[in-house]
Amino acid sequence: MTGPTPRPPRPPRNEGARARARRAMLKRVGARVRAIRDGQGMPRRTLADRSGVSERFLAQLEVGAGNISVARLADVAHALHTSPAALLAVHVDADQDLSQRAAIDTLVDQRTPAELGEVRAWLESRFRAGRGPVVALLGVRGAGKSTIGRRLAARMALPFVELDALIEEAAGLTLAEIFELHGEAYYRRLERKTLADFLSGTAAAVLATGGSLVSDAETFLLLRRRALTVWLKARPEDHWNRVILQGDQRPMAKNPRAMQELVELLAARERLYAAADLTIDTSGLDETTVEDRVASGVADRLRTVR
Repeated sequence: MTGPTPRPPRPPRNEGARARARRAMLKRVGARVRAIRDGQGMPRRTLADRSGVSERFLAQLEVGAGNISVARLADVAHALHTSPAALLAVHVDADQDLSQRAAIDTLVDQRTPAELGEVRAWLESRFRAGRGPVVALLGVRGAGKSTIGRRLAARMALPFVELDALIEEAAGLTLAEIFELHGEAYYRRLERKTLADFLSGTAAAVLATGGSLVSDAETFLLLRRRALTVWLKARPEDHWNRVILQGDQRPMAKNPRAMQELVELLAARERLYAAADLTIDTSGLDETTVEDRVASGVADRLRTVR
């Protein structure tokens, strides 16, 4: 007598869930590949040529029917100027998000080390939790950036740094020698790179910037994205008198138009300085009063941001 037909072994209880998860993952990957490809205006045949993956398999992949290997996925990601991790990421739910990721990947592709440093500095300042403030003081010579900067740093228990000193250290030359030997264009590149390196490696500090930093739009934008910027505003005569009180007679030496040139310089840069987060008018004020006003303004701004 023939016994009952044995039942096939039951699949593990969670096998159905695993299969559904695999199918969902393949659909996500396929959708991302297609969204990024469409966002770049890239025909499927072009992607096939660049990745070495057949056009037919790419079509299957984009509808979630192609089980692609890790190596092939890396080839496809490289051809799309993105990464395998971006294609596999879980928290992407819309084609718009995918297009934005693709656009970001395209923007950072083939950037220089200095430019990547700027990108990193901005991302860290925007998304890394627990970082303190970098307070950057702006203004032409005689604004009080060094004097107020040191006092503010001591008050906030932060290090005080002068960007010009960092630049000289990086170049192994004084600022005058940098300009004389290499010219302004070289100085601007070095200034931007030095600032990017400082911002990417510094949690919190008070930074005194060079008076002309605001003239370089890219460098000033980098600073504003990462730091709380403060313009120490003053009248031309205040700038003039402070420099003279420091024992520096150079402003008037052999230049009868020195004061007029200072007035013109302030007028030319006023719009740029005004883009700072805070403007503190220091005209006619003593150092203690200026320090108090800057500290109060910075504290209020940081509370608002938080």
